[in-house]
Amino acid sequence: MKNEKSYLDSIHRLGKVGSAFALVAMLGIPTIVAIRYGIMPEFSEIFKVSSGLLIIFVPVAISECISYMPVLGSASYITYITGNALNLKLPVAINASKIAETKQGTEENDVIVTLAVALSSMVTMLILAISILLIVPLSPVFDLPSVQTATDYILPALFGGMFLPMLLDNKVGDYNVKGRLLPTIIPLIIVIVVNTFIVSLSGIEGPTLLIVIPLTIFIARIMYKRGIVKMFPIESDK
Repeated sequence: MKNEKSYLDSIHRLGKVGSAFALVAMLGIPTIVAIRYGIMPEFSEIFKVSSGLLIIFVPVAISECISYMPVLGSASYITYITGNALNLKLPVAINASKIAETKQGTEENDVIVTLAVALSSMVTMLILAISILLIVPLSPVFDLPSVQTATDYILPALFGGMFLPMLLDNKVGDYNVKGRLLPTIIPLIIVIVVNTFIVSLSGIEGPTLLIVIPLTIFIARIMYKRGIVKMFPIESDK
């Protein structure tokens, strides 16, 4: 217990320091350049331009904290410093846990996920560095219609690969869950109906998630209480 607390304290301390350094670098460098060349805009102009973005991204950030951090754990620090949370770091964390067969919420799983996300970040930076060096020689390849068409299917293919194992596997931690996906049906229908017939949800995904997540949890609780969703302990082979 003492070692676990020591690990968590050290990783959170390092994460806070790293996040603060990244924030200072991201905001400090453009601010220094703007001041140096006399192009620093007024605060009112900054607020006017950024207010629209904040309305969208603040709810998204809050919803990500609720939905992503239980999966990412301490790797959240690296994830939000390096970016690509949804399309890269989250799949890496999920697959790392499955391959290592670790339980979510344990120190062992936290270490595995953090290592996987850190390695993913280093690989991403290496690929970006190579891409920058080769962007001019490879630009004719990137302009090919077949390549541009293929890039449109990267994200759907990624989430399809994540969703299929979730659809086929009823294992959640130490339990098998019967009817695990049933609580998602009503929120999914509501989102489809609202988006199709009432108002487009494009651009307001963050507020939508803030509504859908607690709604899904509420429905799951009702279904569990009524026996529609059932949990069975997995017998250990040990």
